Amino acid sequence: MRARSVDCFQMAMCGGFAGDKHPLSYNGRVHTVTLTSSGKRFAASGDETVLEAAQRAGIALPYSCRGGVCGSCKATLVEGACAYPRNPPVALTANAQAHGAILLCQAVPQGDIAIRAREIASVEDIPHRRVLTEVVERRALAPEVVGVWLRPLDGDRLKWLSGQYLDVILDDGKHRPFSIASGPVADGTIELHVRYVPGGGFTSRVYESLKVGDRLVIEAPLGTFVPREDSERPMLFMAGGTGFAPVKAIVEHFLELGTRRPMHVYWGARQAEDLYLIELARDWERRVPTLRFTPVLSDADAAQAAGIRAGLVHDALLADHPDLSGFDLYMSGPPAMIQLGRDAFAAAGLPDDRLYFDSFDLAPDVLAEILKGRAGIHGL
Repeated sequence: MRARSVDCFQMAMCGGFAGDKHPLSYNGRVHTVTLTSSGKRFAASGDETVLEAAQRAGIALPYSCRGGVCGSCKATLVEGACAYPRNPPVALTANAQAHGAILLCQAVPQGDIAIRAREIASVEDIPHRRVLTEVVERRALAPEVVGVWLRPLDGDRLKWLSGQYLDVILDDGKHRPFSIASGPVADGTIELHVRYVPGGGFTSRVYESLKVGDRLVIEAPLGTFVPREDSERPMLFMAGGTGFAPVKAIVEHFLELGTRRPMHVYWGARQAEDLYLIELARDWERRVPTLRFTPVLSDADAAQAAGIRAGLVHDALLADHPDLSGFDLYMSGPPAMIQLGRDAFAAAGLPDDRLYFDSFDLAPDVLAEILKGRAGIHGL
């Protein structure tokens, strides 16, 4: 399962596109955002985040959790000022903020601004859509992981890039995001890996009562955790738990391309049963001479019993590859793993623009309650 913060992208047309300076605004205030790397400009209303305004203008900037937690949408403010009226930018250190770092998913411009941010050109041409789907297959992958396969009704095929995710829209309008564990296929089937969370509402339904023939409304595609094909460097992949889902999709994308770039896939979990598709990954290693697979268990006793490497997955990766300056690295998993990896990999020489990651975070309503509690305790 992946659970993230809420997708605030507004589907209603607001009358603005990249380069338009005066679209209709929500509250009468309109600011211009300029991307220094490309010179593109887009308008942001007074209550929009930079990310929301960019998405409305059809410009793809990096993001993952959309709650200010993971840091994948970090950019640099070159001119102007931003505020954080929704969630505090917990993914930024005070030192980073002092040097102009902002989080695109939470930063609201306070006037015209200029920012330095990476654009993800491959994502821009795929429309974000709401689609009715039907469950065509459901089966247990592990004691607490269920595989769910969806297919859009009436042959309404959905386009996406390997590594992206979707939102399931619940009856009460809440969003529950899940990584897509496969690339696009001919019949339009969408593969999900859903981890059971006790008391998790929708995940409990998937675990206990979801059946073939049930219908789900989804919004997709979302996210910028996608394959980068403009490199010949060797690739490292690191997944934690069901973070294997988008990693699987990206690895399979490169395998289908017939890439000759070396790949090393690391998959970390606590217990052996949590490596729910370990035979698939081992089959990759058997079939592809340039691919290596290393499973890692954090529970030492479980690792010894299963004959699997013990420890933390990012430590295993660094033990094998202490100098990361020549690699591209993709990682997906829980926020704690992502943060440990980001810090350790930077110290090992990995350039920031070669680290691509997808952070699994709390669902929007849960995250809001936590942040509300923090505000009460700390007076934020």
